[in-house]
Amino acid sequence: QVQVAESGGGLVQAGGSLRLSCTAPGLTLDGYAMGWFRQASGKEREGIEGVSCITWNYGTTRYADSVKDRFTISRDKDKNTMYLQMNNLVPEDTGMYYCAARAYDFCSQAFLNAVSRSDYNYWGRGTQVTVSS
Repeated sequence: QVQVAESGGGLVQAGGSLRLSCTAPGLTLDGYAMGWFRQASGKEREGIEGVSCITWNYGTTRYADSVKDRFTISRDKDKNTMYLQMNNLVPEDTGMYYCAARAYDFCSQAFLNAVSRSDYNYWGRGTQVTVSS
């Protein structure tokens, strides 16, 4: 079964950096929008926050206000991999980060407004990011 898989999470001090990767082996991503979502530990009732997304074909991007100017999303078409470079991390960035993909879609605020994981064709298992103060 084709899946998306995240990696690159870890423990970092405030002000540090991490780069997350999302691979999609065997998946043809033309026409997809892909993105990163996060859920803070102990705040499951607050839901999932859309962090950033990218339109696979055109490279157009969007960011949540909370991460603008600190995070950069990108993709490598040859490697079928999406990245999230996270700089100047703060404790509020702590959480489980998920990769998601939706077919026949563009990166937009609607894409980032996740209501349910089932709204996306593919949703990864997540990678934990912990930022210590």
